Amino acid sequence: MDPNGRVMITQYDMYSITDEYGGVGLLKFDFLGLKNLSVLADAVARVKARKGDEVDIENIPLDDSKVFAMLSRGETEGVFQLGGSGMTHYLKELKPTSIHDINAMVALYRPGPMESIPAYITRKQNPALVTYIDPRMKEILERSYGIITYQDDVLLTAVTIAGYTWLEADNLRKAMGKKIPAEMEAQREKFIEGAQKHGGITKTKAEAIWKLIEPFAAYGFNKGHAASYGRVAYQTAYMKANYPEDYMAALLSADSGDTERISEHVAECERIGIRILPPDVNESFASFTVIANGIIRFGLSSIKNFGVGSAEAIIAEREKAGKFNSIGDFLSRMPGNLVNRRALEALIKSGTFDAFNKRGVLLANIEKLLQYAKDSTRPPDNQDSLFGSTSSTHVADIALEPATEATNIEMLAWEKELLGIYVSGHPTDQFKDTLSKYEHSIKNARAEERNGYPLVVGGVVEAVKTILTKKGDRMGFITISDKESSIESVAFPEVYKLSKDDLMEGKCVLLKGKLSKRNGEPSILIEKVKGLA
Repeated sequence: MDPNGRVMITQYDMYSITDEYGGVGLLKFDFLGLKNLSVLADAVARVKARKGDEVDIENIPLDDSKVFAMLSRGETEGVFQLGGSGMTHYLKELKPTSIHDINAMVALYRPGPMESIPAYITRKQNPALVTYIDPRMKEILERSYGIITYQDDVLLTAVTIAGYTWLEADNLRKAMGKKIPAEMEAQREKFIEGAQKHGGITKTKAEAIWKLIEPFAAYGFNKGHAASYGRVAYQTAYMKANYPEDYMAALLSADSGDTERISEHVAECERIGIRILPPDVNESFASFTVIANGIIRFGLSSIKNFGVGSAEAIIAEREKAGKFNSIGDFLSRMPGNLVNRRALEALIKSGTFDAFNKRGVLLANIEKLLQYAKDSTRPPDNQDSLFGSTSSTHVADIALEPATEATNIEMLAWEKELLGIYVSGHPTDQFKDTLSKYEHSIKNARAEERNGYPLVVGGVVEAVKTILTKKGDRMGFITISDKESSIESVAFPEVYKLSKDDLMEGKCVLLKGKLSKRNGEPSILIEKVKGLA
């Protein structure tokens, strides 16, 4: 049964399903569900609601200079298929000028074809370097500067140069897709022989053409697939380049709950000049909301320990009777089942009431606020009286007792706890100059493929777990994060003993060590720790 126990499901491998190797003769389809399409639809709706602009996303101009300038600057975070350090590096070198460049990068940035990317970039920058082993290949490869880019290029080359029939070319495609060495070797011999007989070229040239084809045995995109992905990539880039706040708000909302992705998006917003603010009782809606050009607020439903229903109740009351003008006004207008200790603490600590008073002051007066709420809130029911007050009956603020304001570190810790990330700042902000001297961010360290690669990263210690070795020595597993990402680090007994005072939750540190890749998950083997105090 499926995980929900509603329907029976079963599974066969593709060879049993299709007509090959005695299969049952069914046709295999791949159905791809792209979250990016939902993000695009949401971004378009936000633009219409906020600015009144009607964006026909299926008919946007494909020559928007803002798009290509943005990609050339490497601002690819949140752009479908074009994010990541490797792709971004190549795009900055390529400086794309047409959607064909984007399609080509989508197709080439795969194992095998990837080795052709430098040549594609060089030839685009200097067309004089474009050459063809056989002049008949110009018609096939002219748009990609003589570089075999798509699976279609391989099939057309096999038909044109080696005399393949279309059925034989399809068999070549299947052989490449299966990545079976014996079948590829048989195709190599067939191609070289056909190129000499049909194409009238030398064996040396035929072998040279085959060497261009061979990388596609690893992973080759067909042109239709690349063009479809390239179009969505361009559409997401178009929305980000032209409506950055609305697009990033849609992206943040789609990834709500994934703190790693949210951290990356927030860091990108900061890079491109968009401020991300904590939730606000009068400005936030359920999801991330653009409140002005260059400003996005967290949504009320993003707050932990605060339900979606409660968020919707606040929004409904605000829309019905106007904005809340004080903490007392809020407490008197909301139903009693919403204003409990857990919910109220979550709202205060996350910054939702910052416009009314300091978080530390509100928190110190929590008992007084709860008593006020108990005395003044209306009973929750389905009558009109649920949110019965009107803007003309808003009450005055409560007289709160003076209290010590929360420190910046305390407020950041609350935001991390309740919103998943630091919003008002980051614990490492005070060490920005020191950290800028090191080339590796945690995100870059995670993207590094070389096992054992030496690096230095800085961040705040998020969590510490210690264990005893067989010898009885204590070692630590430390999670460290910066503004964009986090990574687990390992301190073996000798290192942990020397550095345990620095390896404590909430402390900012520099870690020197080597990258360790195990089962595809990166970590840092710590060699030295330096506290940033």
